[in-house]
Amino acid sequence: MTGYTSPNILFIMTDQHRPDHTGFGGNPTVRTPHLDALAARSMRFDRAHVANPICMPNRSSIFTSRMPSLHGTRYNGIALDWRVETFPRVFKRAGYHTAHLGKCHLQNMNIMASVARKQTDKLQPGDAIDLRHYPTGWDQYEDLKRHTKEHVQMPDDYYGFGEVDLVVAHSDQCGGHYYQWLLQQGIEPSAIQGGSAGQAYDSSSHMVWKTSTPETLYPTNYITRVATDFLQARAKEPHTPFMAVVSYPDPHHPFTPPGKYFDMYSPDDYVMPASYGDKHQDSAPHYQRVIKEGASGLRRGVNMFAPTEIELREMAAKEYGMISMIDDGIGKILGELDALDLRENTIVVFTSDHGDMFGDHGVMLKGAMHYEGCTRVPLLIDVPAMPAGVSNSLISSLDLGPTLLAQAGLEAFHGMQGHDASELLKNPASTIRDEILIEEDQLNDILHVGTPLRMRTLITEETRLTVYQGYEGAELFDLKNDPDEMNNLTESSALRADMNERLINALMANDDVSPKPTAFA
Repeated sequence: MTGYTSPNILFIMTDQHRPDHTGFGGNPTVRTPHLDALAARSMRFDRAHVANPICMPNRSSIFTSRMPSLHGTRYNGIALDWRVETFPRVFKRAGYHTAHLGKCHLQNMNIMASVARKQTDKLQPGDAIDLRHYPTGWDQYEDLKRHTKEHVQMPDDYYGFGEVDLVVAHSDQCGGHYYQWLLQQGIEPSAIQGGSAGQAYDSSSHMVWKTSTPETLYPTNYITRVATDFLQARAKEPHTPFMAVVSYPDPHHPFTPPGKYFDMYSPDDYVMPASYGDKHQDSAPHYQRVIKEGASGLRRGVNMFAPTEIELREMAAKEYGMISMIDDGIGKILGELDALDLRENTIVVFTSDHGDMFGDHGVMLKGAMHYEGCTRVPLLIDVPAMPAGVSNSLISSLDLGPTLLAQAGLEAFHGMQGHDASELLKNPASTIRDEILIEEDQLNDILHVGTPLRMRTLITEETRLTVYQGYEGAELFDLKNDPDEMNNLTESSALRADMNERLINALMANDDVSPKPTAFA
């Protein structure tokens, strides 16, 4: 418990953002002065990892503090169960004004709905959610098509959030409440959104176009404005603390920074990853396949692909522009926090939902890849009156909820699997966990083994083990002596056996213990 009561919580998120794509994370090119200033007064966690490196599963894990196999959102495409307990709901019951502003993605956006339907129809029948006691339309609040037809009224309690302003999807293609706001400005969204409406530009990458959306109308600016308006409104209610999530959909692909941010960085300034030339001789089949396909490989949507150096440099330059725009927005939000005299009673968190390979090991994006580029995220926690520092202790996305509840003097709820990291805020050299379990399931048979992908990873202080269902091979890396994860040690039987045993124990420790028995039978 801190030295004050009922602290405000400002939880800032980005989407698909690597920690080394920030100034404070050691990047020599991208400029993030406002995040760097926040890092200078925060506890910075350099070994923060996700519970799942995919959007919906890990966002659901952040707010529930439960593994995807337990909360049910095992992959993109399963709306988070309406009844689930969340840490925002605990804050709401404690009298906090709770809000989610920006990209939420706890429910389906219905992008490429027909493609997704073809995939899901192939799956074996599973346990369906019993909808009989759910309100009509409970899983349609983030539906892009619905938001084009009406201003969607949100429920009083949206997974614990009492105030919600949605920005749905990514880059310059966003919808949600933002879509209706564009219409109110007299703008037809289709006239300024997407590659078909983009300005003339010869790009080497299918992930880059020059958007026709001006800076003032771009989703990042919209979220920043909504967040500063929110703070001004809360300052007028000083006796009611707030817990607000401000969530930017950038710098997730495609890379479409508007205005001055488009040409802010040169592709020539990008530092190529040390592992870019990985030949993947000892890697799982999907890595070998994508590297072999090279420039002719599938380049659509969220599929992993092998970018050429020219492509990678251009994507990085544009992603850096998106990051700098976010940084400018965060600067305005934190400036407003200062101007309203709210800073000294507000805990500020900055993180992302997952990372992006971004050329590491010669591949791009995410999905069936548990290299550090995808699983490690930036994490800053600024608690007023607590010292700044840097922690190299393992910490998981699951740990955020219990930590924030503890800082506010609130009890964690039954079923939370994360750990309270308050000790790390006081003593960064301490530890709260010896390992991190990471899950990932996908709809497709990415490994071509006869079953949809299922993979599990265990990260310890010095080692990473990843195993796949239906595939005898594995990934085993000595993180201390091989931080770039280039030398697969699966032939080391003693280390493999030790990590297998630790993984089995971690799986059991993260299994569910509910419901409790009511008798001896």
